[in-house]
Amino acid sequence: LAYVVYGLLLPAIPIVLANGVIAALNVWYLSREFLSSGRRLGAVPIAVDQPFLQDFLDSHDADLRRFQPSFTLEGKDAAWLLTREGLPAGALIGRRAGTDLLVDLDYVTAPYRDSQLGRWLYGPGSKVLRAGGVQRVVSEPGAPEHRRYLAAMGFTESDGKMVRTLA
Repeated sequence: LAYVVYGLLLPAIPIVLANGVIAALNVWYLSREFLSSGRRLGAVPIAVDQPFLQDFLDSHDADLRRFQPSFTLEGKDAAWLLTREGLPAGALIGRRAGTDLLVDLDYVTAPYRDSQLGRWLYGPGSKVLRAGGVQRVVSEPGAPEHRRYLAAMGFTESDGKMVRTLA
């Protein structure tokens, strides 16, 4: 917009037209990004021993340790790869205890950390977890940021853990 004003002050119609088109395209893309509910979000069950999952976790190890510093794959028996627009964006990993999922890792990569995946996963997307036999999600937050995130996703505190019953 500054270049449009610059072009008007000169006056230089080619500068005004070119930058006006660029500004309009930017507004259109930004409105699609922030106002559109048509994002494709997903959660795909994946075996804990799959090399793709291990590679994903290894490539984001330093970042995920900020939120879940003691996480390991040992003893885990349930995992979902979280996707946005068909691209891997995060992982939900834990252990089953009856119909509870004891979450050891609820992680989304930095570019997708706008809580849309979490709101989807624990809201309309919870059908993916319910299809896997999960009725309740239980998490022990590892960092203050993670506790705030879980509270924003509708988890409530119970006996030092954060719990969310899936609708």
